[in-house]
Amino acid sequence: MYKALLQAEFLKIKRKWIWGLVFLGPFGVIALQAVNFGIRYDYLTDLYKDDLWDGLLKNISSLSVFALMFGATLLASLISSLEHQSTSWKHLLALPLSKTKIFIGKFALVFILLTVSCILLAIGSIILGISLNYGNDIPLVNLLKTCFYPYLASLPIVALQLWLSVVFNNQALPLFIGIVGSIFGSALPRWTIWSWPSLSNQWDKPIINVCLGIIVGLILLWISTIHFTRKDVNS
Repeated sequence: MYKALLQAEFLKIKRKWIWGLVFLGPFGVIALQAVNFGIRYDYLTDLYKDDLWDGLLKNISSLSVFALMFGATLLASLISSLEHQSTSWKHLLALPLSKTKIFIGKFALVFILLTVSCILLAIGSIILGISLNYGNDIPLVNLLKTCFYPYLASLPIVALQLWLSVVFNNQALPLFIGIVGSIFGSALPRWTIWSWPSLSNQWDKPIINVCLGIIVGLILLWISTIHFTRKDVNS
């Protein structure tokens, strides 16, 4: 059932610029860092001479965290808008599918698209590092942490943004919350979900943010699913 539901969801975004957004995020991050290292190659190479790959990945992470949260906001809004704009919620909910499956299907779609973006970011990081002559000894563990730890820590944001985007026909509020959170997330108190993707905490253990992200993300998904199943959709 979920397979058929996901196939239907992917069919809806076929030929939509949502796919362009999935590619644009990681491409933009890598392109900006390519320019950064291209212009300041000698300086940055000397600065990170003890561990060139680590220096590169830290620079990539500084941009990718914002791109990830901003991308999650846009994807949730765009996917929900497909139903709002076509006033198809009633038709969708009239199908022999539970509301729970419909909402989880939407979440799964956003999750998969963001996963694709993270994979592309990892591939782009490898290509950039090799192009900069930083060697073929790629730190795969560090690479995966750079590309996927912030993503897992941001799962509460994904769940919240999808929830808001589905509940509100007007996407102004969900977009406002998501954009503000993306811009000021690292400056917010560490207990707020928007600060978690930065992987900063008082214990200096990024895995704590990752675990919090997964747990709170599942809780928010559960709460939002219950709310959706009880909500009357008038679109």
